[in-house]
Amino acid sequence: MTRCYIGLGSNLEDPAAQLRSALARMHEIPQTEVCGCSSFYTSAPIGPGEQPDYVNAVACLDTQLTAEGLLDALQGIENLHGRKRTLRWGARTLDLDVLLYGDETLDTVRLVVPHPRMAERNFVLEPLAELAPDLTMPDGTPLQTLLAQCPDNRLHRL
Repeated sequence: MTRCYIGLGSNLEDPAAQLRSALARMHEIPQTEVCGCSSFYTSAPIGPGEQPDYVNAVACLDTQLTAEGLLDALQGIENLHGRKRTLRWGARTLDLDVLLYGDETLDTVRLVVPHPRMAERNFVLEPLAELAPDLTMPDGTPLQTLLAQCPDNRLHRL
Protein backbone atom coordinates (compact mmCIF):
# COMPACT_ATOMS: atom_id res chain seq x y z
CA MET A 1 0.00 0.00 0.00
CA THR A 2 1.13 3.52 -0.77
CA ARG A 3 0.21 6.38 1.57
CA CYS A 4 -1.23 9.28 -0.42
CA TYR A 5 -2.59 12.70 0.43
CA ILE A 6 -5.38 14.21 -1.64
CA GLY A 7 -6.37 17.88 -1.67
CA LEU A 8 -10.12 18.55 -1.85
CA GLY A 9 -11.63 21.88 -2.83
CA SER A 10 -14.95 23.33 -3.91
CA ASN A 11 -16.50 26.76 -4.20
CA LEU A 12 -19.77 26.01 -6.02
CA GLU A 13 -23.07 24.30 -5.20
CA ASP A 14 -22.72 23.86 -1.41
CA PRO A 15 -18.96 23.31 -1.21
CA ALA A 16 -18.94 21.52 2.16
CA ALA A 17 -21.55 19.05 0.86
CA GLN A 18 -19.42 18.52 -2.27
CA LEU A 19 -16.44 17.59 -0.09
CA ARG A 20 -18.49 15.25 2.13
CA SER A 21 -19.87 13.52 -0.97
CA ALA A 22 -16.40 13.22 -2.53
CA LEU A 23 -15.08 11.63 0.67
CA ALA A 24 -17.91 9.11 0.62
CA ARG A 25 -17.04 8.26 -3.00
CA MET A 26 -13.35 7.86 -2.12
CA HIS A 27 -14.37 4.99 0.16
CA GLU A 28 -15.58 3.23 -3.02
CA ILE A 29 -12.24 3.44 -4.88
CA PRO A 30 -10.99 -0.13 -5.44
CA GLN A 31 -7.84 -1.28 -3.64
CA THR A 32 -7.92 1.92 -1.60
CA GLU A 33 -8.64 2.74 2.03
CA VAL A 34 -9.49 6.22 3.33
CA CYS A 35 -7.40 6.61 6.48
CA GLY A 36 -8.56 10.06 7.53
CA CYS A 37 -9.59 13.55 6.58
CA SER A 38 -8.65 16.92 7.98
CA SER A 39 -11.08 19.52 9.18
CA PHE A 40 -12.71 21.65 6.51
CA TYR A 41 -11.27 25.13 5.97
CA THR A 42 -12.49 28.19 4.08
CA SER A 43 -10.01 30.13 1.98
CA ALA A 44 -9.94 33.00 -0.47
CA PRO A 45 -10.08 31.95 -4.12
CA ILE A 46 -6.94 31.88 -6.24
CA GLY A 47 -7.77 32.44 -9.86
CA PRO A 48 -9.42 34.69 -12.38
CA GLY A 49 -12.46 36.89 -11.82
CA GLU A 50 -14.81 37.15 -8.88
CA GLN A 51 -15.30 33.79 -7.21
CA PRO A 52 -16.84 32.59 -3.96
CA ASP A 53 -14.51 31.44 -1.19
CA TYR A 54 -13.42 27.82 -1.24
CA VAL A 55 -13.91 25.02 1.23
CA ASN A 56 -10.78 22.86 1.38
CA ALA A 57 -9.57 19.73 3.15
CA VAL A 58 -6.95 17.00 2.79
CA ALA A 59 -7.68 13.28 2.85
CA CYS A 60 -5.22 10.51 3.61
CA LEU A 61 -5.49 7.33 1.54
CA ASP A 62 -3.63 4.05 1.39
CA THR A 63 -3.84 2.56 -2.09
CA GLN A 64 -2.54 -0.26 -4.22
CA LEU A 65 -3.40 1.72 -7.37
CA THR A 66 -0.70 3.36 -9.44
CA ALA A 67 -0.52 7.14 -9.18
CA GLU A 68 -2.26 7.56 -12.53
CA GLY A 69 -4.81 4.87 -11.63
CA LEU A 70 -5.62 6.89 -8.50
CA LEU A 71 -5.81 10.06 -10.60
CA ASP A 72 -8.30 8.33 -12.92
CA ALA A 73 -10.49 7.36 -9.95
CA LEU A 74 -10.35 10.90 -8.53
CA GLN A 75 -11.21 12.48 -11.87
CA GLY A 76 -14.15 10.10 -12.13
CA ILE A 77 -15.40 11.44 -8.79
CA GLU A 78 -14.92 15.02 -10.02
CA ASN A 79 -16.94 14.21 -13.13
CA LEU A 80 -19.77 12.75 -11.02
CA HIS A 81 -19.87 16.10 -9.23
CA GLY A 82 -20.25 18.05 -12.48
CA ARG A 83 -16.66 19.25 -12.74
CA LYS A 84 -16.11 21.37 -15.86
CA ARG A 85 -12.55 22.03 -17.02
CA THR A 86 -13.14 25.23 -18.95
CA LEU A 87 -11.09 27.88 -17.15
CA ARG A 88 -7.81 27.23 -15.35
CA TRP A 89 -8.18 28.02 -11.64
CA GLY A 90 -11.82 28.99 -12.22
CA ALA A 91 -14.70 28.27 -9.87
CA ARG A 92 -15.53 24.57 -9.60
CA THR A 93 -17.88 22.11 -7.99
CA LEU A 94 -15.01 19.82 -7.00
CA ASP A 95 -11.25 19.69 -7.33
CA LEU A 96 -9.32 16.61 -6.18
CA ASP A 97 -5.53 16.85 -6.39
CA VAL A 98 -2.94 14.16 -5.71
CA LEU A 99 -0.63 16.09 -3.38
CA LEU A 100 1.71 13.27 -2.40
CA TYR A 101 2.01 9.68 -3.59
CA GLY A 102 4.21 7.97 -1.04
CA ASP A 103 7.77 9.27 -1.26
CA GLU A 104 7.64 9.37 -5.04
CA THR A 105 8.47 12.28 -7.29
CA LEU A 106 6.55 12.05 -10.56
CA ASP A 107 6.42 14.30 -13.61
CA THR A 108 4.25 12.87 -16.38
CA VAL A 109 1.99 14.47 -18.96
CA ARG A 110 -0.99 13.97 -16.62
CA LEU A 111 0.45 14.19 -13.12
CA VAL A 112 3.15 16.04 -11.20
CA VAL A 113 3.79 14.86 -7.63
CA PRO A 114 4.44 16.39 -5.17
CA HIS A 115 1.81 18.88 -6.29
CA PRO A 116 3.86 21.72 -7.82
CA ARG A 117 2.14 24.58 -5.98
CA MET A 118 1.37 23.03 -2.61
CA ALA A 119 4.20 24.91 -0.85
CA GLU A 120 2.45 28.21 -1.74
CA ARG A 121 -0.98 27.18 -0.46
CA ASN A 122 -1.80 27.27 3.21
CA PHE A 123 -5.20 25.75 2.38
CA VAL A 124 -3.23 22.61 1.47
CA LEU A 125 -0.42 22.73 4.04
CA GLU A 126 -2.53 23.50 7.13
CA PRO A 127 -4.96 20.58 6.67
CA LEU A 128 -2.05 18.33 5.65
CA ALA A 129 -0.24 19.26 8.86
CA GLU A 130 -3.39 18.44 10.83
CA LEU A 131 -3.20 14.87 9.47
CA ALA A 132 0.57 14.38 9.45
CA PRO A 133 2.40 17.08 11.44
CA ASP A 134 5.76 15.29 11.22
CA LEU A 135 5.56 14.63 7.48
CA THR A 136 8.65 15.16 5.34
CA MET A 137 8.41 15.90 1.62
CA PRO A 138 10.14 13.54 -0.85
CA ASP A 139 12.98 16.09 -1.20
CA GLY A 140 13.62 15.98 2.57
CA THR A 141 11.92 19.28 3.45
CA PRO A 142 9.85 19.07 6.63
CA LEU A 143 6.19 19.99 6.18
CA GLN A 144 6.49 22.37 9.14
CA THR A 145 9.19 24.34 7.28
CA LEU A 146 6.91 24.78 4.27
CA LEU A 147 4.03 25.79 6.51
CA ALA A 148 6.13 28.42 8.31
CA GLN A 149 7.11 30.00 4.96
CA CYS A 150 3.64 29.87 3.37
CA PRO A 151 1.65 33.08 2.78
CA ASP A 152 -1.70 33.54 4.49
CA ASN A 153 -4.83 33.12 2.39
CA ARG A 154 -7.67 34.08 4.76
CA LEU A 155 -7.73 30.49 6.00
CA HIS A 156 -10.33 29.62 8.65
CA ARG A 157 -11.21 26.23 10.09
CA LEU A 158 -14.92 25.43 9.90
